[in-house]
Amino acid sequence: MTGDGDGPVTGAAELSFVRFQAARPDRHGRFPGVFGLVNGLWAAGHLSAREVRFRRAGNDWFDENLTNPSDVIPDVYDRALYPGAASWFKSSAVPIIERVEGYLAILDAHAVEWQRLDSTAPGEIIYDDAEQVVVVPSRDNHLLRVPISRYRAG
Repeated sequence: MTGDGDGPVTGAAELSFVRFQAARPDRHGRFPGVFGLVNGLWAAGHLSAREVRFRRAGNDWFDENLTNPSDVIPDVYDRALYPGAASWFKSSAVPIIERVEGYLAILDAHAVEWQRLDSTAPGEIIYDDAEQVVVVPSRDNHLLRVPISRYRAG
């Protein structure tokens, strides 16, 4: 591994993380993740029958193949204990990340702007498993406020 102290350390052991979230904050100033955005469209009755089937099958797949951090640490998303806590995929979880593409297509079809964030240091890790982490962003961490890349429908 190499590094000069001014930038990120590089090398084979470096972990990186990926998050898909709203491109703009909600009315509470938060950036909901991709699953929350699609579930919100479903709850509001905006999904087509095909999208509803995809969502149900996709959510079932994720329930079976990805640990829900709340099942391990029930208060992991408690806003008072862990302000701004957000889930990030480990970049090594390629099969998991690839499954997100269908959710992003639904957001594009409904003109919901989203962004992909990539980071080697998204914040303080409060939950960690083989595919994901939940982090609390540091006070000076801009990653949940400034998009790295933005995608727009149409």
